[in-house]
Amino acid sequence: MTEVAPQTPARLWTWVPEGLRRRLGLNPPDALARRLMLLTMAFAVAVEILIITPSVASFHERWLTDRLQSAELASVAVEALPYSAVEDDTAEQLLAIGGVQAVVVGDQGVRRLLLQAPNLSRTPDLIDLRESRPVSRLIDPWRTLFGHPDRSIRVQARPRYRTGDFIEIVTLAQPLKAELRTFLLNSLLVSLLVSIVAGALLYAGLAFLVLQPLRRVTRSIERFARDPEAEGEPPSGRHDEIGRVERELARMQEEVRLSLRSRARLVALGEAVAKINHDLRNMLTSAQLASERLAESPDPEVARVLPRLERALGRAAALSRNVLEYGRSEEPEPQRIAVPLATAVTVAAEDAGLSADGVKLAKTLPARATIQADPDQLHRILVNLMRNARQAIQGDAKRKPPRRGTVTVTAVQEADGWLIRIADDGPGIPAKVSEQLFDPFVSGRASEGTGLGLTISRELATAHGGTLDLIQTGPEGTIFALRLPD
Repeated sequence: MTEVAPQTPARLWTWVPEGLRRRLGLNPPDALARRLMLLTMAFAVAVEILIITPSVASFHERWLTDRLQSAELASVAVEALPYSAVEDDTAEQLLAIGGVQAVVVGDQGVRRLLLQAPNLSRTPDLIDLRESRPVSRLIDPWRTLFGHPDRSIRVQARPRYRTGDFIEIVTLAQPLKAELRTFLLNSLLVSLLVSIVAGALLYAGLAFLVLQPLRRVTRSIERFARDPEAEGEPPSGRHDEIGRVERELARMQEEVRLSLRSRARLVALGEAVAKINHDLRNMLTSAQLASERLAESPDPEVARVLPRLERALGRAAALSRNVLEYGRSEEPEPQRIAVPLATAVTVAAEDAGLSADGVKLAKTLPARATIQADPDQLHRILVNLMRNARQAIQGDAKRKPPRRGTVTVTAVQEADGWLIRIADDGPGIPAKVSEQLFDPFVSGRASEGTGLGLTISRELATAHGGTLDLIQTGPEGTIFALRLPD
């Protein structure tokens, strides 16, 4: 016997025609469409339950009410006889007509048994229709459906065709159970058909209004990811939220295209600048060698002009070096080792041009302090900060005597790392420049500097997980704070 493989959800979609699947978004890869279909089915089932439950309760109560009214009419006929005497055969016929087993009338606290039924094997369950019991009336039909086969029901209600406090009947639950099952089955079929039609219409509307536009947006994003230069689908012109999404997506794609084109041009320009910079450094090296030879000349005019030439060559070399450093696509990850802080500060001060007969270095550091950092990158940070401080002090024309000053370096170990302060007693940084001091090509000196030193230094500090901030500047001097975590 051949075993039939179970139908997986993905294979079940193949029973739907391809054209209809494409229109309604029923393709197996479309997870959103499947979820939307399942959600629609769940809502349809929930609505069906909400409709059927009160309908079944209403049918259950109506069936009992009909039996009560029939029994009440039979009781009127019984009481019309002399002394309310009813023979057994007549009583059986009246019970059969009313569909009940016993009829009791209550009046002024007195219960009168008008039609008596044979003894019952089980105690009847009481349902009092005089009370307002919404929850119980919703539960009673299911107790009838799933109750004991020999279950009986004792029903009480107010009389309609006669006087009295109440009328009570006892009836078997089995006939009600059979009719209730038939009613429930018919209601299920009708409500299921209505739910399917309503759910299908709802899903079709959602597929047309939501799924198709989302699929169009998804295709546009995928096409843009494959080829950013390819033109995407134009917006549909809708004025709802999806239309706004389409327009914003088209605008963002156009901005990204422009950015990519600008980036490509910048890459090409960077390559050209790198080549020019390489040749320029070679020429500057030759010019510096020539200036060293000119320094040996006894000509006083040469001695007068030579310092200006050396400063110009130094600025050009610094510009070339900083542009190349900033033009790197990415700095290497810092290789952290234990660096003696005092040694790092002293070496950086020498490379920054600090000296005893010029701008001096003053340091207040803990004894034998070590810091976990990349030695080369820490050196570059300290050199940039100290060189800037020295140049700011030497460029202060108001200083008396000129070209003298101090750069002070202090370090304090905090709970999560080190705080290093680099302070100078220079003229400070102009307010307009200090707001953009860490932006590329922003310099506090009009004649010197590329404006890249602080930008590179902050990037290196950030790579260490630290920060570099300007915390004070003014006529009394400038203070930078370098924080590096342990």
